[in-house]
Amino acid sequence: MYLMKKLFYQIYCLFFLVLVKETVAQKLPIYSDYLSDNVYLLHPTAAGIGNSSKLRFTTRQQWVGIDNAPALQTISFHSRFNYEYPRGAAYGFIAFNDRNGFQSQKGFQGTYAYHLPITVDRFFNQLSFGLSFSLIQNQSDRTSFRNRGDIIGGNIIATNFLNADFGVAYHYGGFSSYFSVKNLFLTQANNQNINKATGLRNFIFSFGYYFGEEKFIQLEPSVLFQLRQATGERIADLNLKAYRTFGNKQLWAAVSYRQSFDENTIEDLRLFTPIIGINFNKMMFSYTYTQQLNDIVLTNSGFHQITIGFNLWTVEPRAAGCPNIASPFGSF
Repeated sequence: MYLMKKLFYQIYCLFFLVLVKETVAQKLPIYSDYLSDNVYLLHPTAAGIGNSSKLRFTTRQQWVGIDNAPALQTISFHSRFNYEYPRGAAYGFIAFNDRNGFQSQKGFQGTYAYHLPITVDRFFNQLSFGLSFSLIQNQSDRTSFRNRGDIIGGNIIATNFLNADFGVAYHYGGFSSYFSVKNLFLTQANNQNINKATGLRNFIFSFGYYFGEEKFIQLEPSVLFQLRQATGERIADLNLKAYRTFGNKQLWAAVSYRQSFDENTIEDLRLFTPIIGINFNKMMFSYTYTQQLNDIVLTNSGFHQITIGFNLWTVEPRAAGCPNIASPFGSF
């Protein structure tokens, strides 16, 4: 048993050391938290897109009980400059801390978005553009290897990168669609060569439809597609979200299934994610659980995430639309 644990530790350490060059320029990981009224984490065009400014906190823990298991914390805020007009500019900020074994990333993202109404009538009809710039510090901590004799020790290695995302979005009534290109360009603060990392663009397309306002329960099916340029990996999310409103409270639940299609791996990634949440007046809370469905997994403990949010300076919705852009409740 001791030899098996030691072998596992060696493989674990080697895996993350090899992974450093492949993930050094990646930014905020893409999970299913965009379904927790947190689309801005994924698409820059979601900044200030609706009738409310939004402040969100998330914390995520994977593989509970495993040392140095992946963990993520984010803080995000986005708002319009002026809610008095149907068209106008918006801004947003994201700060995140992502730890994955002996590899970690800290980043700050700033976003500028512009929202242009196509028509002004009873249905929300809007075209949006967004551009984000991010400063990321990638850190590799190899000091703990020094005394084990497994791997030649080293120091903490840190590199800084500047990155950018661009996106467009179109909404019409309950229909929503987003297209974003992540990792537009890369620069590095030190003298290391990063030319090999220029193919790390990630293309993301998502769309959904919200309906049933006159029904007891409202539904919002949606899909998300990713294409990673460097590896050719394709990822698809199939989602279904349900809402039920009681006065100034709204209960909602979602299920998401993620499937990757990567010819370079032995087994495709398969994830099942249920989410439950409540919106109470100006606040929202959600809990997300993700279970791996692959035959070979490190642990069966799953991934856990909590999101807490506040809606600020909400104005009356100017037209009917999906809940992400037409919040039905008041603000502080």
